[in-house]
Amino acid sequence: MDTHQIKITTEFIKLQDLLKFSGAVETGGDAKRIIQESRVEVNGEPCTMRGKKLRPGDRATIDGETELIVV
Repeated sequence: MDTHQIKITTEFIKLQDLLKFSGAVETGGDAKRIIQESRVEVNGEPCTMRGKKLRPGDRATIDGETELIVV
């Protein structure tokens, strides 16, 4: 599994923005599609909310292959 730490300077980042910011997807449309297809887990639970707020310490996993850790 590829693991990447994503540093944010705000209180939180929305899930769809995290996927774009990290380079996991190219467009917001791609982020929307994979989130709606339940391919993304947040802290081990499937998540279909694009606007889910992630804070430092939260983890998003895409297809069980790529893990994004918010720091």
